[in-house]
Amino acid sequence: MISIDPTTNNERENYKLLIGSIIPRPIAFVISMSKEGVLNGAPFSYFNIVSSDPPMISVSIGRRNGNRKDTSRNILESKEFVVHIVDEDNVEKINLTAASLTPDQSEVALAGLTPIDSEIISVPGIKEAKIRMECTLEHSLELGNNNDLIIGKVVRFHVIEELYEKGRIDPRGLAAVGRLAGSNYAKVGEIFSIERPK
Repeated sequence: MISIDPTTNNERENYKLLIGSIIPRPIAFVISMSKEGVLNGAPFSYFNIVSSDPPMISVSIGRRNGNRKDTSRNILESKEFVVHIVDEDNVEKINLTAASLTPDQSEVALAGLTPIDSEIISVPGIKEAKIRMECTLEHSLELGNNNDLIIGKVVRFHVIEELYEKGRIDPRGLAAVGRLAGSNYAKVGEIFSIERPK
């Protein structure tokens, strides 16, 4: 086995080790809104559950040359955002939103996604997602000089009816995709069960 000291690596080398090892990663498509009312949309694969009581999720947003991305800036200003689960049906459109646009341009419009009003917060979601979560900012944390860790409290879940039965989500129907390294993604694939020990 190879042993690697991360302190001897540069950022890019550590990045490649992390994204190649921690797979598949769920993808959050995050919608935020600027003070000017521009809808920003961007995918993030540094994303996961933090807590179920209260329901909270985390998104880590890298900075560009030390500057906050539109998503971070908008969330820190408005304290609201919407997270969507990226699935096989919407992944190609969501991928278009990774384009570098100026703050006055909307990635949502660029990708031809359909805004839909939220119930609790002022930031809309997108109609194309099977699951979306309206969130309010619970905590934000600067990680070094290059990352903003955003923790959002889910104030409303939206799930299409076909996926939801007796409080559970159908994983096959959701058909979520995960991020691998480079340009690669993964589908859910074969599902198997192992009983947890009592």
